[in-house]
Amino acid sequence: MKKVFLLLAVSTAIITACETTTNKTEGTEGAKTDTTMVEDKEERNKKVVMASMEAMIAKNVDEAFKDVAPDAVDYNDGSMPAIKGKDSIMNMVKQWVNAFPDNKGQDIKYVADGDWVMVWGEWSGTFKNDFMGMKATNKSYKLKDVDIFKLNDAGQITEHHNIQSPNTMMGQVGMTPPKK
Repeated sequence: MKKVFLLLAVSTAIITACETTTNKTEGTEGAKTDTTMVEDKEERNKKVVMASMEAMIAKNVDEAFKDVAPDAVDYNDGSMPAIKGKDSIMNMVKQWVNAFPDNKGQDIKYVADGDWVMVWGEWSGTFKNDFMGMKATNKSYKLKDVDIFKLNDAGQITEHHNIQSPNTMMGQVGMTPPKK
């Protein structure tokens, strides 16, 4: 009888130990899953922005905007009114690409943090065609800038901000704002 109780006690201890280990493992895996999900989302967001930037550098505006939400807003550096709506932003960018056909980015770095992706790089181009009523000057610009993108849960770009004031670039290429 003692052997039966001893066997029962040992079996119970083993089963309890296994359940405790399983619960701890499941809890740890759950925590890893949450962390992994955040990392996966950040990596996805970074890839979306990288693809968009690469398409912009290749002058393929339609491809650059394929993952932009219809209600996206471009805040620029905040010194000018925000541009609202994917179509309005695309129209302005197409005009920009036409005005600065040799626009390029170099030494580009990407950093993702949750819903936000930051892109740091050095940009240059030559003002070769008129832009929004401003006459081309054939002068070049070169500057460093950070573009900041916010993405939604579906992986679409919903906001754009940048650090560099457009006045810096405008001054380098001899642009004067259009008269009202």
